[in-house]
Amino acid sequence: MAFLRRFGFALGLPVVLFVLWWVTSASSTDFYFPPLSRIVDSLVEEWFGPRLADDVLPSLLRLAAGYLIAAVVAVTLGVLIGTYKRLRDLLEPVLEFFRAIPPPVVVPILMLIFGIENTMKIVVIAFGCMWPILLNTAEGVRAVDSVLSDTAKTYRISGAARLRHLILPAASPQMAAGLRQGLSVAIILMVISELFAASDGLGFAIVQAQRSFAIPEMWAGMLMLGLLGFLLSLLFRLVESRWLAWYHGLRRAQRAG
Repeated sequence: MAFLRRFGFALGLPVVLFVLWWVTSASSTDFYFPPLSRIVDSLVEEWFGPRLADDVLPSLLRLAAGYLIAAVVAVTLGVLIGTYKRLRDLLEPVLEFFRAIPPPVVVPILMLIFGIENTMKIVVIAFGCMWPILLNTAEGVRAVDSVLSDTAKTYRISGAARLRHLILPAASPQMAAGLRQGLSVAIILMVISELFAASDGLGFAIVQAQRSFAIPEMWAGMLMLGLLGFLLSLLFRLVESRWLAWYHGLRRAQRAG
């Protein structure tokens, strides 16, 4: 019952907005704002048809590659930076410098280095979405309870055992927050990277539809992008609920107490 209630709350507003859009646009004759029924028809025919394999799948593969690379690099660096103060003092100015650079600005430079193939797009995604993961991981490691750290030292728990049983579990809630933020950034950068000299992908297809004045196809592409973002967010929540089941259970117990 509680699950159905949460599910209803999650879908309630989107359903209302969809119905309002459908009703208010039903009689539209504006070339740039076609009826939602035409957009949905285009979504089914194009984006759940040939474009699913030609454009959506390549985008998702690039997104997955860039996001996974960013997660591995950022979590590793975040653990090291959060654990060793000297390393943090050494790297912090450089990391802050690179973090302040907007990822779209580095696209022309990366095009010169990697060309216009998939490598450039994957590097753009990885470069942009690694920063929230890195910073949240480092802060999570730094915030490990000092009592637990002292207890681990007392029992001579060090090295891989300390990392596995103390640092990673304690920092995992903030790591999850960084990974969630990084996923949102990765989706944005996936589209941006496909606006530059691309031959496939969601961003490429949407821009091509706009340039050829295929307005229903353009709106359908935007809807497809929103659906993908929603589904990826839902998938992340399912993974996070299993990964941090102990943490959410602890929070519920604390609230109940």
